[in-house]
Amino acid sequence: MPRVKSFEPLYRPFATWLRPLALASLVANVVLIVTGAAVRLTDSGLGCPTWPRCTDASYTTTSAMGVHGMIEFGNRLLTFVLAGLAIACFLGALGRPRRQSLVRLSVLVGLGIPMQGVLGGITVLTHLNPWVVGLHFLLSIALITLAYAFWRRIGEGDGDPRPLVPAPLRTLARVTALASLAVVAAGVVVTGSGPHSGDRGAKRNGLDPAAVSQVHADLVFLLIGLSMAVWFALRAVSAPPAAVRAALILVAVELGQGLIGFVQYFTHLPVLLVAAHMLGAGLVWWATLGVLWSLRERPTHTPADPAPASPSPAEEPVPAA
Repeated sequence: MPRVKSFEPLYRPFATWLRPLALASLVANVVLIVTGAAVRLTDSGLGCPTWPRCTDASYTTTSAMGVHGMIEFGNRLLTFVLAGLAIACFLGALGRPRRQSLVRLSVLVGLGIPMQGVLGGITVLTHLNPWVVGLHFLLSIALITLAYAFWRRIGEGDGDPRPLVPAPLRTLARVTALASLAVVAAGVVVTGSGPHSGDRGAKRNGLDPAAVSQVHADLVFLLIGLSMAVWFALRAVSAPPAAVRAALILVAVELGQGLIGFVQYFTHLPVLLVAAHMLGAGLVWWATLGVLWSLRERPTHTPADPAPASPSPAEEPVPAA
């Protein structure tokens, strides 16, 4: 995408701070999961009972709506923070030369923000339908994926991706990522069957909480086993230290998340542990992406050196007599 020269002074400061801005966007999308959990766990899901306004007469919360209205409206305000960061990242991407992929990723992240707002509005208008709430969470996972790709792409070169480990190990990592995504999706179903609905009158999905929790736990065991296999395999093939470290971080995050999930289940889902578990879901996916990204590199593209020109007849050395 060509840059307009007259706008370069506008792009330059954003391009200079692009990597911190990208990290802030990624962190903010993870924080959105936590604030969404706060809305649900405090029964504030209908603190603003309509959308896009908070009430029929006001776009903002009122004192009569109490703390529930403040919590729900605060979660809505985070959308504007995400939108501002997305715009800043887009401007910064325009200021980077020959980085069309950065611009495309920033546009996708930016488009996801209003989609998230609209889907959040649908959850309110459907009175917190658990399946819609689940889609709202999965869209956050998709946005984390895009924001992570944007953040990591900034520090890469512009050449073609080059694998750093053998193909079977890359396949194992992809299977592990699918298992991680399955764990997240199963967690959404478990949440929809549990007691924390976001409002005391909201319906649940009707599934047996114990049964779906068992499926979720089985997938967690599978994920941990696959992740440990990736870690051992990376060490066995003498993979780059960054890849080994990324796999170890994934295993550590999964074990911490599993411990929180185990304790919260047998302590009847206290809200603080449930909130920590929601944060952990975002961190597990972040760590999963870190493993995938560590198995390849994109070096700086350097054009091939031109072949030396053949000397002209006048330049050819004269044979010795």
